[in-house]
Amino acid sequence: MSKLTRRAFTLGAMAGTPLLAACGNGVGSNNAQKIDARVDTTLNYLYTQYPNTRDLAAKSTGMLVMPLVTEAGFLFGGGYGRGALRINNTTVDYYSATKGSVGLQIGAQQFAHVLFFMTEDALERFRRSSGWVAGADIEYVFNDRGENIRADTTTSTAPVVAVIFGQAGAMAGASLEGIKYTRIIP
Repeated sequence: MSKLTRRAFTLGAMAGTPLLAACGNGVGSNNAQKIDARVDTTLNYLYTQYPNTRDLAAKSTGMLVMPLVTEAGFLFGGGYGRGALRINNTTVDYYSATKGSVGLQIGAQQFAHVLFFMTEDALERFRRSSGWVAGADIEYVFNDRGENIRADTTTSTAPVVAVIFGQAGAMAGASLEGIKYTRIIP
C-alpha cells in the first residue's frame, strides 16, 4: 500500500482543476434564458415606471441591461451582477459587472441599471474592450422616486447614459464608478 504524498496530491489536484472548471462554463445551461427573462422584466419595469426612457432607448445604438446588482460594504465593499447587451431589441452578448470600493461605508443595497450607448463609437469601444470600466464619458441619471427620467439635450449628446433605478437597501446612493463590465458565457 502506497502513501499519498503531498506532491502526488498537489499534482492530482492541479490536473483535475481544468476538468472541474469546464463543468461550470455555462455551455448547455439555461442561464442565458434566465438572464434574458430578467432583462425583459427589468425593461418592462423601466418603461412602465419611467415612460420617457422609451425615447432614450429609441435614440440609442445599444443598451446594456443589468437587472440586479448587489453590493455590500463595511469599509471595503464589493458588488456583482449579470446582464445582457441588446442591439435592436436582440441580445448579442452577456456581461458581468464587478465593483469594488474602499472608504467610509456600511450597508448593503441592490439596484438595476441600464447603460444606453448613444453613439456607434461608444458601443464599439465597449464591445471591443476586454473589460470596460465605467468612466468619465457617462452621463448619470439617478432616480429612486416616481419622478420622470427623461433624455434632454445634455444626456442625448453624452456617449453613454446610465439610468440607475429600483434601489433597495440601506446604503447611501448608488454609483457605477469603478464598475468593470466583462463579457461572459452565462
